[in-house]
Amino acid sequence: MNGPLWQPSKERVAKANLTAFMARVDSEWGVRVPDYASLHRWSVESPEAFWRAVWRFCGVIGDTGSDRVVEHLDRMPGAVWFPDGRLNFAENLLRRRDESPAVIFQGEDRIHRRLSHGELYDQVFRLRESLHTWGVVPGDRVAAFVPNLPESVVAMLAATSLGAIWSSCSPDFGVRGVVDRFGQIGPKVLFAADGYYYNGTSHDCLERLAEICAAIPSIERVVVIPYCRSDVDVGRLPGAVRFEEALAPLPGGEIPFEPFPFNHPLYILYSSGTTGPPKCIVHGAGGTLLQHVKEHQLQVDLKPDDRFFYFTTCGWMMWNWLVSGLASGASLLLYDGSPFHPDGNVLFDLVDRERMNVFGTSAKFIDAVAKAALVPAKTHDLSSLKTLLSTGSPLVAESFDFVYSSIKRDICLSSISGGTDIISCFVGGNPIGPVWRGEIQARGLGMKVEVLGDDGLPRRGEKGELACTLPFPSMPLCFWNDSDGSRYRAAYFEKFPGAWCQGDFAEITANDGIVIYGRSDAVLNPGGVRIGTAELYRQAEQIPEVVESLAIGQEWRGDTRLVLFVRLREGCELDDDLVARIRERIRSNASPRHVPARIVQVSDIPRTKSGKIVELAVRSVVHGRSVANREALANPEALELYVDLPELRQ
Repeated sequence: MNGPLWQPSKERVAKANLTAFMARVDSEWGVRVPDYASLHRWSVESPEAFWRAVWRFCGVIGDTGSDRVVEHLDRMPGAVWFPDGRLNFAENLLRRRDESPAVIFQGEDRIHRRLSHGELYDQVFRLRESLHTWGVVPGDRVAAFVPNLPESVVAMLAATSLGAIWSSCSPDFGVRGVVDRFGQIGPKVLFAADGYYYNGTSHDCLERLAEICAAIPSIERVVVIPYCRSDVDVGRLPGAVRFEEALAPLPGGEIPFEPFPFNHPLYILYSSGTTGPPKCIVHGAGGTLLQHVKEHQLQVDLKPDDRFFYFTTCGWMMWNWLVSGLASGASLLLYDGSPFHPDGNVLFDLVDRERMNVFGTSAKFIDAVAKAALVPAKTHDLSSLKTLLSTGSPLVAESFDFVYSSIKRDICLSSISGGTDIISCFVGGNPIGPVWRGEIQARGLGMKVEVLGDDGLPRRGEKGELACTLPFPSMPLCFWNDSDGSRYRAAYFEKFPGAWCQGDFAEITANDGIVIYGRSDAVLNPGGVRIGTAELYRQAEQIPEVVESLAIGQEWRGDTRLVLFVRLREGCELDDDLVARIRERIRSNASPRHVPARIVQVSDIPRTKSGKIVELAVRSVVHGRSVANREALANPEALELYVDLPELRQ
């Protein structure tokens, strides 16, 4: 195919937020930006004007304080955004108090609940009063070990309205994984659910909760959210109350939103922790808010009353990103549980029933739906759906084909990529531009994203390191317990001083789109040729028998050889014919350099809690090296499948 897979209609372009923003730039700043490329160029050449324009256009509630937008723009890290600005993050998300839905929740096939904007505001007011009574003050940490529930949103907003710092992880974490995270930051209050549902089964959290509280002495108060059962006994947990008891018995009232500095800490998020103790990444209120409203309104085209969904847990940054949709007046659709219970239609049922407008998910989910031979376009009414977002891993070209053939023809498919590190995106959607097969549409506005060669110079049409060479507001404030900033600088700025190196192996295309080939630290180098793992997975997983795959470089006889592990459909075996077909597919559609020296069948592939496969951990196991923090994995037992494999001894 020579042309794009999708082009927005003239009507859609005319109604887009981005089109209105471009007109505003022309009228207020005297800069003509007739297309996305010229707007992006202006956004990185005039960052002070751009970010002030975003503040105004997106309706941020707060005060910039002065004309100073950024200090030390030449320092990376070291730039300070809106040094005189003040705002309250929660106030921006609670801007509506009407009876239209703010949160629509589904817990697998068991529980459905709704909160209006007015009810959400009221619950935040009441819970905030309890937190205040318990002595929570600005800078205190409030943590949560919770499913993706309405109560989780209420608790976050109540805590941040007071200037407390919120941190959460999902309830499938083991005790060690939770303590490794929350134990570093010393929370005063802990929210937790009694359990959670997954794949039709309830899982208890109370036993682990008791161990967690015993291991973190800073916790003074525990709030238990009854989810799996109503008769929760919290008596054996010191300082524990049920969530409904924490909703202070007060009538609704006005929340006294105190404005905090733009760079007041808001969230603590965590690195995956698969190669060492998880890093505690501190994000600021203003930078997080400004980046999110920019991405939602300009790059997703989110509008007031849109039904906004992302399949996520509270342990992934996409939860924080999703919840910020309230700042644009959207209704949040929350789903907790397995996306395949009772079958692969459950999320498309949600689209159909709730008239979802923006559907966010992972590349692996789209691939799994394709592997299951589902055709949602024929089984569901998806007419409300205008945008499909994908992240978590590279979305391969064949998945683009599947979306347009089997989900919806007229949809903006925006693959997006960023990270926990920036709580936002480097590259993402362009609702007024075309979608090209296999390509992320655009570099983010205000993000001077480049692909750098080993010499640190920009490349186009060549693979290299994805980097950002200009400061942006959602850069972390710091790492927790990193007083001199050395760990922060080492994480992102050592490879290319003065530029943020994200650790993705990428290419800027002739269409000004972006292709990401996998993590740089997992890039394979057989015979001195750098190969992104996503290139291998894309080909191997087109074989019908292959469900998913993982590749590593094995140290072998003074060189490195390429090993591909494959998980096959139930009942399939890796015989000589299948090995030959996998190799031929890779040789013909990638290159002879990509052909693995060994292909090995495994019954499971280890992944993080957010669903990302962990090539580095598998590589360590194959070479007999230890893997730290197995608790960070969703299925740590899978690592044992890679120990001392006979296929890799010859």
